[in-house]
Amino acid sequence: MLVKTYGAAVQGIDAIVVTIEVSVEIGATFNLVGLADVAVKESYQRVRAAMRQSGYEFPRRAVLVNMSPADVRKEGAAYDLPISVAILAAAEVMPAGNLDRYMIMGELSLDGSVLPIRGVLPMAIKARELGYRGIIVPAANAREAAVVNNLDVYGVETLTQAVGFINGTEPIAPTVVNTREEFCRAVSCFDFDFSEVKGQENVKRAFEVACAGGHNILLVGAPGSGKSMMAKRLPSILPPLTLQEALETTKIHSVAGKLRKGSMLMTTRPFRSPHHTISPVALVGGGSNPMPGEISLAHNGVLFLDEFPEFPRAVLEVMRQPLEDRVISVSRAKYSIDYPAGFMLVASMNPCPCGYYNHPTKHCTCMPGQVSRYLSRISGPLMDRIDLQVEIMPVPFEELSAMGVGERSDAIRERVVKARAVQTLRFNAECHVHCNAQMNSRLLAEYAVLDNECMEQLRYAMKRFDMSARAYDRILKVARTVADLDYGCRPDMSLDKAVAAPILTHHLKEAISYRNLDRSSWGATSVPF
Repeated sequence: MLVKTYGAAVQGIDAIVVTIEVSVEIGATFNLVGLADVAVKESYQRVRAAMRQSGYEFPRRAVLVNMSPADVRKEGAAYDLPISVAILAAAEVMPAGNLDRYMIMGELSLDGSVLPIRGVLPMAIKARELGYRGIIVPAANAREAAVVNNLDVYGVETLTQAVGFINGTEPIAPTVVNTREEFCRAVSCFDFDFSEVKGQENVKRAFEVACAGGHNILLVGAPGSGKSMMAKRLPSILPPLTLQEALETTKIHSVAGKLRKGSMLMTTRPFRSPHHTISPVALVGGGSNPMPGEISLAHNGVLFLDEFPEFPRAVLEVMRQPLEDRVISVSRAKYSIDYPAGFMLVASMNPCPCGYYNHPTKHCTCMPGQVSRYLSRISGPLMDRIDLQVEIMPVPFEELSAMGVGERSDAIRERVVKARAVQTLRFNAECHVHCNAQMNSRLLAEYAVLDNECMEQLRYAMKRFDMSARAYDRILKVARTVADLDYGCRPDMSLDKAVAAPILTHHLKEAISYRNLDRSSWGATSVPF
C-alpha cells in the first residue's frame, strides 16, 4: 500500500514542502531514498524503537520511503514523526484518509516521545500558504508555530497521541496565541537600563544619535571605562520591533535553533556578541549544513564586536558587503542561500596594545608607532562604514560615587522613536532606505544641504583636524540625524516640517565631534573649534 504524508525542509530562512511517500510491499527490506543525510537515514532505528515502545509493530515486510523532491537535501531528525505515521498508515494500522490535511514534523525519542525541532515557524508559514488545514508539531514548538494566524496548530507529546489525533480517537485542542496582545505586553521588557550607567553622558548621547539614525558606532577607551556595559544596554533605546520585524527575526532564530523552549515571538531586538576567535563561516553563515551566522542572527538588532582589533582580518572583511547591502549571499558548490543582514554594528576597542594611551591617570607603555599599528588592524574600507567614533574616558571615583540615578532608557528611546518617525516620512518613497545611515549621495544632496556658515565650519574642521575625505559623507549623515533628534522632539514642529528642516551649526559641530579617529591628533586633548 502507498501512503503520503507531508513535511517541510528549510532552505535559508524559508521552507519548502517535502512529500514523504511510503510503500509497504512483500519482502523484508527497508530503504530510504530522496537525498537524505545520515541523520535522516538513521531514522529507521529511532522509528522502529519508538513504534515498539508505543505498542505498534513495525511491518515485517519491505518498506520503501521516498522523500520528494529528490534533488533537495533533507537534514536532521525532524522527519521521524511523518515517516512513522506514513509507515503505520501504509501497514493499515491506521486510516490514511486525513493525512493530506496536515503538515507533520517532529523528532522521535526511543520511548516514543516527540522532541522539539528547529525551523518550525517558517514551516508553519509555508503550511498556511499552501492551504493545509493544520500542522502537527512537538508540543514544545506549538507556541512558536501558533504565531501564524489562520492555521490550526496541534502540539503532540508522543507518537501514540499523534496517531490517536489523526484517527480521531484522541482529540487535541489547537494551540491558540493572541500574537498582538502578547507581543505588545513584552515588547518593552529589558534586562538592562541606561539608568544604571553613572556618568558618560557624552557616550550616552552618541548612542542616542547612533540609534536614531541607524549608524554604526565604534567605542575607543581604556579597560574598565564602561564600553561593554553600555553596549549591552543599547537594545533598550532602539525603536521597538514591529510585528513584521519580530516575525522575520524569529524565523532566523528558529532556523538556527536559538529560540528558548516554549517561546513565541522575539519581542526585543537581538544582541549578538561573538568572541574574537570566531571564524568567517560562523560570522556570515553557511557550513556543510547551512545555518545563519552571527550577522544574520543580529538582523534587526545589534552585532557587538568587543576587542575589535583582535578579530582576524579575514573575519572583519567579510562584513563589508553585508553592511552596505543588508543581505548576505552564501554560495557554495552545492547550494546558494541569501540570509538577511540588516544589523547595527557596535564595536569597542582599547586605544593601544597596553590599553592606556591618553589615559588621564595611567601611563601608556607602548613603543612609538604601536598605537597607529594597532589601529591599522582595522582596514580603511571597514572603518569607512562606521559613522560614529567615540573616545571614552574613565569616570573618576569621586564622580562615580557621588552621582545618582541616570536618565532611564525609555526616556531616551522616546526621543529615538520621534527621530525615526521623521526619517520614515522622509524616505517613504525610497524602497531600500529606512534611516539616515542608508542615505546615498543623491539623498545626501537632497536632505543634507549645508548653508554657507555650516559649509565654512565644516571646511575649517576638516583642515584643522586633518580629517580624511571619507569623513565628509559620514559627518553629513550624522548631522542630519542630530537635526532630526532636535526637530522631532519639538512640540511646535510637525513631522512634515521636520523632514525638510535645515542642518544648523550646532548640529554640525556635534557630528564633527564624533569623528575622533579621523583626526591626525587623535588621542591628544581636544581643541575647540
